[in-house]
Amino acid sequence: MVTRTVCQVLQRRFSSAAAALRASPADVRSQRNAVFSREQARQRALYPRIEKIEVSMQCPGLEGTLLVMNRGMSTPLSCARHLTEHYVDNSALALVDGEPWSVHQPLTHACSLTLLTFKDNDPTIANQAYWRSCSALLGQVLETAFKEDFTVELLSSMDVEIATAGAFCCDVVLDPQLDSWTPSEESLRSLTRGAQQLIHQDLAWEPLVVVPSVALEVFSHSRCRQEEVEQKASQSPTGTVMLHRCGDHVLLSAGPLVGRTGLCSQYDVTALHSLGEGPWGLQRRAQGLSLPLQMEAHHTVWRKLKQRAGRLVEMPKPEEVTPPASEQPATTSA
Repeated sequence: MVTRTVCQVLQRRFSSAAAALRASPADVRSQRNAVFSREQARQRALYPRIEKIEVSMQCPGLEGTLLVMNRGMSTPLSCARHLTEHYVDNSALALVDGEPWSVHQPLTHACSLTLLTFKDNDPTIANQAYWRSCSALLGQVLETAFKEDFTVELLSSMDVEIATAGAFCCDVVLDPQLDSWTPSEESLRSLTRGAQQLIHQDLAWEPLVVVPSVALEVFSHSRCRQEEVEQKASQSPTGTVMLHRCGDHVLLSAGPLVGRTGLCSQYDVTALHSLGEGPWGLQRRAQGLSLPLQMEAHHTVWRKLKQRAGRLVEMPKPEEVTPPASEQPATTSA
């Protein structure tokens, strides 16, 4: 145990000493965006000719409606634009042949399509995508919340059951220089303001399904994320992984996200707990609470929900993976 602790401390010291040799945060973001855009363009070029496909709508009141769309170009949001403004403004996610599908992901074959909103009779699938999106938004805020000379490493994404957990989560390792830092209430309010700025910008979450080699190139500066890519690819029936881009932030996700940040409404970062030493450094768990657009909680209820969301969410510990001795645990600067 003592030997392991000493090794972790040495790894982190070596990591700090090597920080100056790493690419700058701006360079990392630029590289990730360049790879994402290149692959996005390659996939779009797979459909050089306009081919028509039939999309059968399954939304309440629209059963039997048939749309003729462009294969590899049209998205569920494109279909919504042929319907009503209600679906354009409120569609959070889609079901394509019964499978969850981002509203921005191109349709590649004739299919049935259901547009999901948060006010459906059964919003379970839309809600799951919403909490996943809130976690992604929290990670994006954390990556850009600190000065450029502090590294921030987002750890593997987690899907939690909000009804029992009370909060969405994002695990992170901050720069070793910040190990002694204890977040204050003002710190949490600052993170909340960062999230609200992204919500106000109403940015799209662009999806991209890629083979592992592309995802590994995207996250070439983060050994932690590369290990997550390998793990998700091994668990995927198709051997692929899902990326999303929001502004200049590229992330690896466990499933489709909602269409845009503007679908979030009330949003608060409620806690940043210390979880102790992990393979990559001092691990922390950021937590938050949110409600989607057109849904609001009374301030008294919201205050009680925030108090609950501030309590540490206990998660089953994933199988620990210690970085090889020959490698230093790369961190993603932001």
